[in-house]
Amino acid sequence: MINFNPVSEASAPGKIILFGEHAVVYGRPAIAAPVSQIRATASVTYSSSNLCFLVAPDLGRLDRLEDLPEDNPFARAVWLVVEAANLWQPPGVTIRFHSQIPIASGMGSGAAIAAAIIRALAKHLNRPELQTNEMVSALTYEVEKIHHGTPSGIDNTVVAYEQPIYFVRQSPQNQIEPFKVAAPLRFVVADTGVRSSTKFAVGDVRRQYNKQPAKFAKIFDECGRIAQTARQAIEAGDVSKVGQLMTENHTWLQKMTVSSPELDKLVEVALQAGALGAKLSGAGRGGNMLALVTDDAMEAKVRTALQNAGAINILTTTLN
Repeated sequence: MINFNPVSEASAPGKIILFGEHAVVYGRPAIAAPVSQIRATASVTYSSSNLCFLVAPDLGRLDRLEDLPEDNPFARAVWLVVEAANLWQPPGVTIRFHSQIPIASGMGSGAAIAAAIIRALAKHLNRPELQTNEMVSALTYEVEKIHHGTPSGIDNTVVAYEQPIYFVRQSPQNQIEPFKVAAPLRFVVADTGVRSSTKFAVGDVRRQYNKQPAKFAKIFDECGRIAQTARQAIEAGDVSKVGQLMTENHTWLQKMTVSSPELDKLVEVALQAGALGAKLSGAGRGGNMLALVTDDAMEAKVRTALQNAGAINILTTTLN
């Protein structure tokens, strides 16, 4: 008989991509980091019934697992754990989940919710082998296919490991390297308020790449080169170089057609306010941008400028 935990909880952080978004799908390196102060949380409570319920207070939803469609990402997270645990049916539980991470903003909300559900349910089942970073990342990746169609693997990796990651998508196994940050990097993260579909943006880049492979291969190569150089700068503590590379990366993302007027405006405003560098982060076409600042005075000036330019949900995260 399985010895269930009566209440099990887990959480996962948001994430930002510092360098290499979109190009990472095509085998170029990327760098991503967790945003640990905003999180998705999940709790699994034992129920005497044989039914499994999913409760999403943020969405005003209470659903029975079996009533949800196959392409529901929350249900998929549960079924993946059930299958990995070799259970013949889902346990009788109530799974509640909540996220502080803005949806459709490039901060990994979907991946974080899935990772939190997976880890909490694995805890409930007393299955430590399903709670490892590697397994949580692998199962979350399967959920990410619903959100993104062709996910790079970077979101699930960062939210599961909760470390800065140098990531290269490759076969048979992705290159995943946590690395040292020599000097703190302070980022102001600002949301345009424009919701963006990662699946659509990734698919549209794929469509353009298929039509103009040479042009887009060059763009991807440049983004990959920037990511490699950025890792060296981060490990060397060269904060100014990191900023310069961020702005350069944004220029290539513009050429990739994944920026937007709102993102370009916030990037320009941040730079004019004194940020060392700025760029969009994530799928683009909306969502978030990042600005690199060095001290309280610069941060305050950049935050005020971004707010005056219409940014919402402005937060600061420091990568150590």
